Amino acid sequence: MTRVYNFSAGPAMLPEAVLEQARDEMLDWQGTGMSVMEMSHRGKAFMSIAEQAEADLRELMGIPDSYRVLFLQGGASTQFAMVPLNLTAGGATVDYINTGAWSKKAIAEAKRFCNVNIAGSSEAQNFTTVPAQDSLQLSTDAAYVHYTPNETIGGVEFPYVPDTGEVPLVADMSSTILSRPVEVERFGVIYAGAQKNIGPAGLTLVIVRDDLIGKARGGTPTMLDYKVHADNGSMYNTPPTYAWYLAGLVFQWLKRNGGLAAMAEVNRRKAEKLYAAIDGSDFYSNPVDPACRSWMNVPFVLANPGLDASFLQEAEARGLTTLKGHRSVGGMRASIYNAMPEAGVDALIEFMADFERRHG
Repeated sequence: MTRVYNFSAGPAMLPEAVLEQARDEMLDWQGTGMSVMEMSHRGKAFMSIAEQAEADLRELMGIPDSYRVLFLQGGASTQFAMVPLNLTAGGATVDYINTGAWSKKAIAEAKRFCNVNIAGSSEAQNFTTVPAQDSLQLSTDAAYVHYTPNETIGGVEFPYVPDTGEVPLVADMSSTILSRPVEVERFGVIYAGAQKNIGPAGLTLVIVRDDLIGKARGGTPTMLDYKVHADNGSMYNTPPTYAWYLAGLVFQWLKRNGGLAAMAEVNRRKAEKLYAAIDGSDFYSNPVDPACRSWMNVPFVLANPGLDASFLQEAEARGLTTLKGHRSVGGMRASIYNAMPEAGVDALIEFMADFERRHG
């Protein structure tokens, strides 16, 4: 069997060591005689897995005791509704910063429940940059400010954390969580789908400050109330147990590899060398403002789009897969999350140079 370098934006690569451990524990987890996916979520064995995973995540991210960590279902898309349902009353105003496809989806959902003020937008620049902090038009009475630190599709990333004063800051960190250290205290809510840097699809992490829990508006469905999940240890219903277990293995892998500071150095290096290869060529280009380029998702286009199909076919033959760009952007996109080894980025750069020599 030959493993490929999978540049998918999600579901994405998982660390090979994690997959090997899961394989070894598949039929018998630590002498229990059963697989984790067969365990009762309320049994002693799984409870120990869940508690360890949360403890490791808290250590990795430096999550204060004043925040709750929820392991939920529904993806980040469900959080587009859960955030306004839990943080606002009817008629409230909320601020959103629009920097791309996922921001727009969050905005559209929030408009079902709140008065949405677009505090900043880079749509006029075709989402190739982000609004500067001093250009944000924040409301005086906003219940919260929402932004997407990294837009997976456009490959645009905030180089700063917005300063919102006393107003809770909400972040969809699906593409950047665990890729570098973050000051959790600067946020009211952090949420992230798992299928990029955390684990397999089916799990969603929510980190929410205590004072923002218990304020869901009347009529909020039980499963969309943060307090219900917080009070029940994320086990009001049967959680995605196997995805939770695999996320815990990823957290342990991160700790063994030096934590988020060490991961940040590797991720910075991977991104810098790939952007350098693109910028050093007349054959490839990246449209994003260099100050706002994502570490995690690197889109690029070929000077001759007629070569796109050949590029993808030849890359696949080299074991470099899932490089086709999103349909709304075109070209290519290399997602280089934590589990993408530096050797994978090196292999992509080598192939790009070879393809340019032969087709440029």
